[in-house]
Amino acid sequence: MAEAAPSHPALPSGLLELCALLGPSRDSLRGPEVSFRQGVGSPSPLDPEVLSVFVPPFVTKEDSQTAGVSSATLSKTRRRSFRKKRDKPKTEPWKGLPPEDVSVPDGVDLLALPQLCFPGRIVFLQRQGALGAILADGGRGWLLCPLRRVRGLQAALLQRPQGLPVLIFNMKPLQIVFPSRADPESPVIDLDLHLPLLCFRPEKVLQILTCLLTEQRIVFFSSSWALLPLVAECFLAYLHPLQWQHTFVPVLSRQMLDFVMAPTSFLMGCHLDHFDEVSKEADGLILINMDNGSVTCSDDREVHVPDIPLLAAHTFIQRVQSLRLHHELDLAHLGASTDLNEGRARRRAWQWSLNCQVQHAALQLLVDVFRDVKNHLNYEHRVFNSEEFLKTRAPGDQRFYRQVLDTYMFHSFLKARLSRRMDAFAQMDLHTQSEEDRLNGMLVSPRRPTIEKMTSRKFSPLHIAHRRMVVSMPNLQDIAVPELPARNASLRKVDTAGCGSSSIALNVSPKPTYMFKIPEIHFPLVSQCVQAYYADCVTQLTKAMSLLAPDSSVLLARYFYLRGAVHLMHGQLLDALLDFQSLYKTDIRIFPADLVRRTVRSLSGPQRAQAEQVPELRRLISEVVDKAGEATKPDDRVKNFELPKKHMQLDDFVRRVQESGIVKDTDIIHRLFEALTVGHEKQIDPETFKDFYNCWKEAEAEAQEVSLPLSVMEHLDKNECVYKLSSSVKTNRGVGKIAMTQKRLFLLTEGRPGYVEISTFRNIEEVRSTTVAFLLLRIPTLKIKTVSKKEVFEANLKTECDLWHLMVKEMWAGKKLADDHKDPQYIQQALTHVLLMDAVVGTLPSPGAIYAASKLSHFDRMKNEMPTTVPKTTSETLKHKINPSAGETLPRAVDVLLYTPGHLDPAEKVEDARPKLWCALSEGKVTVFDASSWTVHQHCFKAGNSKVNCMVMAEQNQVWVGSEDSVIYIINVHSMSCNKQLTDHRSGVTDLAVQSGTPSKVYSSSTDGTILAWNVSTLRVTDRFQLPGGRLSSISLHDGCLWCCTGNSIVAMTSGGLLCQELRVSENFKDISTSFLSFQLLPEQEQLWAACAGLDSIYTWSLKDLTQRPHAVHLQDCSEVSCMIRVKKQIWVGGTGLAQGKSKGKIYVIDAERKIVEKELVAHVDTVKTLCSAEDRYVLSGSGKAEGKIAIWKVE
Repeated sequence: MAEAAPSHPALPSGLLELCALLGPSRDSLRGPEVSFRQGVGSPSPLDPEVLSVFVPPFVTKEDSQTAGVSSATLSKTRRRSFRKKRDKPKTEPWKGLPPEDVSVPDGVDLLALPQLCFPGRIVFLQRQGALGAILADGGRGWLLCPLRRVRGLQAALLQRPQGLPVLIFNMKPLQIVFPSRADPESPVIDLDLHLPLLCFRPEKVLQILTCLLTEQRIVFFSSSWALLPLVAECFLAYLHPLQWQHTFVPVLSRQMLDFVMAPTSFLMGCHLDHFDEVSKEADGLILINMDNGSVTCSDDREVHVPDIPLLAAHTFIQRVQSLRLHHELDLAHLGASTDLNEGRARRRAWQWSLNCQVQHAALQLLVDVFRDVKNHLNYEHRVFNSEEFLKTRAPGDQRFYRQVLDTYMFHSFLKARLSRRMDAFAQMDLHTQSEEDRLNGMLVSPRRPTIEKMTSRKFSPLHIAHRRMVVSMPNLQDIAVPELPARNASLRKVDTAGCGSSSIALNVSPKPTYMFKIPEIHFPLVSQCVQAYYADCVTQLTKAMSLLAPDSSVLLARYFYLRGAVHLMHGQLLDALLDFQSLYKTDIRIFPADLVRRTVRSLSGPQRAQAEQVPELRRLISEVVDKAGEATKPDDRVKNFELPKKHMQLDDFVRRVQESGIVKDTDIIHRLFEALTVGHEKQIDPETFKDFYNCWKEAEAEAQEVSLPLSVMEHLDKNECVYKLSSSVKTNRGVGKIAMTQKRLFLLTEGRPGYVEISTFRNIEEVRSTTVAFLLLRIPTLKIKTVSKKEVFEANLKTECDLWHLMVKEMWAGKKLADDHKDPQYIQQALTHVLLMDAVVGTLPSPGAIYAASKLSHFDRMKNEMPTTVPKTTSETLKHKINPSAGETLPRAVDVLLYTPGHLDPAEKVEDARPKLWCALSEGKVTVFDASSWTVHQHCFKAGNSKVNCMVMAEQNQVWVGSEDSVIYIINVHSMSCNKQLTDHRSGVTDLAVQSGTPSKVYSSSTDGTILAWNVSTLRVTDRFQLPGGRLSSISLHDGCLWCCTGNSIVAMTSGGLLCQELRVSENFKDISTSFLSFQLLPEQEQLWAACAGLDSIYTWSLKDLTQRPHAVHLQDCSEVSCMIRVKKQIWVGGTGLAQGKSKGKIYVIDAERKIVEKELVAHVDTVKTLCSAEDRYVLSGSGKAEGKIAIWKVE
């Protein structure tokens, strides 16, 4: 297709980087040869040298020049040894292969290579040398393979892809199998991950992992050289997605032993013969003996390596004990196989399954240890509140977390969390979180332990030893710790106690894999043979791709990646770019942006001109090269929360409070600022902020330690939390403490603890603060009158009376608003106001503290100053409201809503088969709700960074998202991942329409008037139309025609692009300047309904004759129409209109047959931006950014 470029962009570090022939020099072999001939005893060990080096594409220098491959010399290698510089090894050409200069890949030190491959020198057993193949993985992993023939090496030029295919190639007589990685974020595992579990007991494995997590100076020892790198790599694989950030030398020869004197953290391996020498010469090392499974220190001092958190350790030990680690025992029930390949396949399948289980257990350990980190992160300002995180840890775990929090590894982990990276950790955290955690994702109020959690704590013996450190913690010596599994507190003590007989069975199955055998290489290794080999690879890959099922896009992406790499090495750069561009439609996660960028820059002038003529390549070049310079570097900072040291104005105060994790809502923080600055200059000094912060955290810690008797918890709902307890007071129903939950007030009586109901907030009729006479005193008293009881509750709260009066009234008002508006967020915000009042009163001096706290009585003030009633029709039709912006600093506009019904597909888990509500917010954020409970199912997808204009569901397993950035993003509803993009549009995608059938089609439109028809299975464009004039805003399918709204007209087109009908706005509104906004088709009535800009009516035309004058349906008090949908025999119109003298979001429900407005619903504070139907039973509306909520309406 294209001429060979003068040079090829180097493939990224992958499958094979170089082959090196190592062995003794010819001169050193002469003595042993004579000894063997004469039958003299065994010769002494020989020193290894680098004899020859081979790098891809393994052709001679002359052929390389012919193929345009640039070369370099060995002199470019850099020395990477701490020892005295030695002379470079003399290289000799290998027999049968002409000498050549090669370019040594970065990260490969030829000077240290002999010691690395032969750390114990060479024992002379035969005269042949040894050939080592260095297989690199990210510059760290390596494998040493003894070979007989370098020319038997297969697939030397293929880059290993990330994903499902398993590559098999022959290094005759060996067959090498390279497994796939589960996802691009996971490492490639070509190890037996259970090896450490055979060398060490589970308690010791945990101890070693703790040493790694705290970044100690670690040295492994073994009498087997081969075991050192294998076990070390296994432990690093256990840490994924955390990554070891320091020096890693898996094998040290005797000449390299001084490496262990390095003062920084490291992980190294030595032969067991050097154990005593290393132990005596270096201090502060963790010495791990693989042969006897011991972990000790290099000197008499105890190394301060803490224990891993107890609950996580206990679970890990149980999981490890449930593993079946012995291949022969696990497969004993199977019959013996006489086929060697079948036996190998069984062993490989067993190992892959076991590796999956070991990885799952290790990942679960990390999730258990670090799950709560996310509760102390502020994503907007990239802040981690380490001190508050430490306060929530058990006393026995404090030392572990303090050491881990200071490591480079944890800092890198925080960067990933703050960037919301969906790696293996985040996915497991999401899939294993409790229902309570899902509900907490919807709450904006401060979290407190629920009654359900209190109940589980009471019956958990492990929790007693895991009590949280709080300000009012009693003497820890008085707490009796129950009998727990024995733990190894010292590195010098050998722990023989078991962990219990219980086990947790792991039901983890590896993902299915597919084998692809790379073709045999042609000989001799000259340019023509290599080019023919490339052609064979392309042919076989193309054939394998043609046999794939349409839904195998993940596997297809890996084949595109492989074929692109082969094209690249073949010099067919344009073909390579086309293959890489296809990754947008198959799996964008593995798109090699840097490689494509280098390839584009290496194109010659004619090649670049040819690429610009291909639309796909023109778009690709624009994305990876032209726009690469425009992209801003993502912010990866991690800040630790610190109390302010100078006075704060409002903006600085808002940022500080958000960073502290107290409150995120900007409006609430503004009220808090007003409360703390009452009667003072509008700024807050550091001391006031510190006092407020301490008051808040003390109240939060005290609430965590609230313990209610079982007889009391029986009266409360399982999701209720105790937010506030008064001091012990006298009431007309006994002496005790008044407790406040989000639902009720009750009295916790003293003496024999009991429960006395005061009232639910819904049943309160009146709240008064007064005084009662007692002797010569007037005691402040709180009186609460309820609807259901004649007797008024009275409590002598004394100094707390005014505060409780404010709090109860605020909760009462919040509950009323929540009931009126069917919006539970009101009660959550009222709780936040109440707790802030408590902290303000504790912060400010007493004379003006109550008045300052009253500034936070937002809902009570709304009830008194602006009494508004929800219209009866609205109240009867409205069922519920949810807030997709919960936890955000400001509300986000709801741009698009999509409801997808539940389908119990074999590929889905039961909980994933429930109906879902897809909500597109501003800046491309998509949140998914479980429509059966209205809880968050998936917190956030990013469909680009631009506004989302449309969403549809295709074939029950894909959600297509059309964006203003001209890209269609495809979300897989099974994996809940967004890894495909369609980039054929050149302007913003405005609408999507699905045509059922086989194969199914999706039509997409863009603002420039382009309409594309897509085959859903292949994601290829089957038809393309262009409407003149542009301004295409929406499309709809009806009776084989595609109806399009272009602003100036509404036109109907055939599937072939021919114009059928046209409705012009100029012909129907001659005296008015307007345009079509949206339209709906009613096939049964053969009608077209349309909304026009600036007009307060909806207009209908007969499809039989669009030239007739339209019928107008007037919308009272409507100022703007923004959306409309058809539901049964109704048309629902959303927009903006006047309600009670204010501009609000309104919905008009029109009877389509009678053409009259049946209902007028006051839906939102801001305009109604989008509407969608849920199975014609409910209609969901989304509002603008002033409110950012979703309302759920019942359809009658």
